[in-house]
Amino acid sequence: MTSEGRCWETLRALRNSSKGRLPYHHEWLVHYEDVLEECTSLPKLSSYSGWVVDHILPNTSPHMQENSPSSECSPSSGSTSGLGQPSLLKSPVRSTPESSSPSPNGTKITHECQRTEPIALLSSRAIKVEGCIRMYELAHRMRGIEGLRQRQEEQERKVRALSEMASEQLKRFDELKELKLHKEFQDLQEVMEKSTREALGHQEKLKAEHRHRAKILNLKLREAEQQRVKQAEQEQRRKEEGQVRLCNLYTLQEEVLQLNQQLAASNQHKDLLNVDLAAFQTQGNQLCSLISGIIRSTLESGYPTAENQAEAERTLQEMRDPLSNLEQEITRAYEVKKQQDEEEAQVKLQESQVQQGPGAPTQPPVPSPGPAGTQNEDLPVKVQDSTMQWYQQLQDASAKCVLAFEGLTSSKDSQAQKIKMDLQKAATIPVSQISTIAGSKLKEVFEKIHSLLSGKPVESGGRSVSVTLNPQGLDFVQYKLAEKFVKQGEEEVASHHEAAFPIAVVASGIWELHRKVGDLILAHLHKKCPYSVPFYPAFKEGMALEDYQRMLGYQVTDSKVEQQDHFLKRMSGMIRLYAAIIQLQWPYGNRQEAHPHGLNHGWRWLAQILNMEPLSDVTATLLFDFLEVCGNALMKQYQVQFWKMVLLIKEDYLPRIEAITSSGQMGSFIRLKQFLEKCLQRREIPVPKGFLTSSFWRS
Repeated sequence: MTSEGRCWETLRALRNSSKGRLPYHHEWLVHYEDVLEECTSLPKLSSYSGWVVDHILPNTSPHMQENSPSSECSPSSGSTSGLGQPSLLKSPVRSTPESSSPSPNGTKITHECQRTEPIALLSSRAIKVEGCIRMYELAHRMRGIEGLRQRQEEQERKVRALSEMASEQLKRFDELKELKLHKEFQDLQEVMEKSTREALGHQEKLKAEHRHRAKILNLKLREAEQQRVKQAEQEQRRKEEGQVRLCNLYTLQEEVLQLNQQLAASNQHKDLLNVDLAAFQTQGNQLCSLISGIIRSTLESGYPTAENQAEAERTLQEMRDPLSNLEQEITRAYEVKKQQDEEEAQVKLQESQVQQGPGAPTQPPVPSPGPAGTQNEDLPVKVQDSTMQWYQQLQDASAKCVLAFEGLTSSKDSQAQKIKMDLQKAATIPVSQISTIAGSKLKEVFEKIHSLLSGKPVESGGRSVSVTLNPQGLDFVQYKLAEKFVKQGEEEVASHHEAAFPIAVVASGIWELHRKVGDLILAHLHKKCPYSVPFYPAFKEGMALEDYQRMLGYQVTDSKVEQQDHFLKRMSGMIRLYAAIIQLQWPYGNRQEAHPHGLNHGWRWLAQILNMEPLSDVTATLLFDFLEVCGNALMKQYQVQFWKMVLLIKEDYLPRIEAITSSGQMGSFIRLKQFLEKCLQRREIPVPKGFLTSSFWRS
């Protein structure tokens, strides 16, 4: 009994000890089987072993094998295995770009990882040999560096000598040229003096003849002046009447063109209509051509007559009739569509209430392919599905906004048209006034736009304007304001790069307080510059070439596509404006909220465009503009990860761009390459020109 009690006491003591409290996992062998395999796997020879046996071991003396230091390749200090016992070491690092690290927004960015191979050494002799190999490699590398330095110094000496020789030759050439010019000047001066003397004699003769003829001509001039005055009075009366008719013709033509644009805009409703819109559009184009022909013929013949004006008025009336009929058809079609949608929604709601049980499993999202890899690996030309969904949502929101104020734009009421024009001016004129002005002026522009969007009355053109004057006024102002911001990037920023920052800081402040305006800005930007998504539209079978060029961002007028340099200039302006918006916040205000569309979106754009195949001339231009404007902010935000991205562009993506760039389009590629090399050499991205500093806001 006493022994049993002692046994239980011993067991309790063991259970309360530190080793007794160790956990035991039944499935340890299943989850950590690779650990046992490493312990039981056979040792492997190094990839250097064959070369060492052929070149190093026969030349190594026994004395060196015993006495050379092996601290560089020896195992840890705690090993007591002895010289005769085998020991496992790690081979020198052979790094290859095999793994990728995630970017801040989920995009995989490739970087280098280390792969090690185990080697088995049977004695300390092999360890010493490995050390000799490394010393040989180091010595060989040092000799190469020294040789390169000497070659560079000699090259610099030759360049200096050639420069001095060229300078001396240039001096001699300038002296000879100056002497030749001096001689030519003297010869020319002598010729001029001689011709002057001859001209003076001839001039005296002409004066005498002129006085005689002047007496005769004065009489004829008096008669001609009287006739000219009469003809001028008649021509002036005819001109005034013709100008009035011509102004009326231009007004009629402008109204016809506006009606034709409305007719073309109705093409987006063609799925809802049962009528042939092509016939309406053909008729509208014919009427536009007719009134243009009238104006052209009148300009060629002089001024329009009353018959020309009457014909133009009939053309305008013919344009109004089909458009009014079409608007009625669209209104009825939307009412029918609305009823059908409500009925379908009710049916779906009933079906969802009836169905029970688990739903079908969703397909997992496809991960974004990393931009790294060899040149033989092809990158996709299509962006991620989630990005395309985001792009489509913004376009749908923009289309809904247009439908929301369609009644205001299509109204024939003079009062409604006056309100529409006043609201458009109040929204667009302040944006046009934004430039590199001082911070106080910029604040006034911001407050005026913010008050208009908030429903407060603002002064515009000497009148008080407010979005509350019409129920659709707010949607109209938000749409026109976003459109104007993007247009400023397309025109003003494209011509003056410094203007991107004051426009962007106002847009960012409005975006923070009115999120719908920000979404509309993105929608307009994506539509005019699809590369800001980034999105490369694909050519679909049966699509007209002009429509595809418009999808790519080109301006097509009368079947003529704009020049490539003008197209790149517009795309550059919009990308610069976008890069400025994502890094700037409105400095005034009581609360500091997170940026509604900050630098993380810039990182996402940069990563996604590197995950897609480049486009000739376009990709290099956009990358340069984006990095020049936003590179400094991205560098400060992401630091090491950003420099990995820059190295990736230089070492992997630039060769891809160069491979598809023709010799006549190398300008943008060379500009991007030099910019990256300069930044890597200085280890910093310079602050963009025109960036808004604290002194700007104090002025």
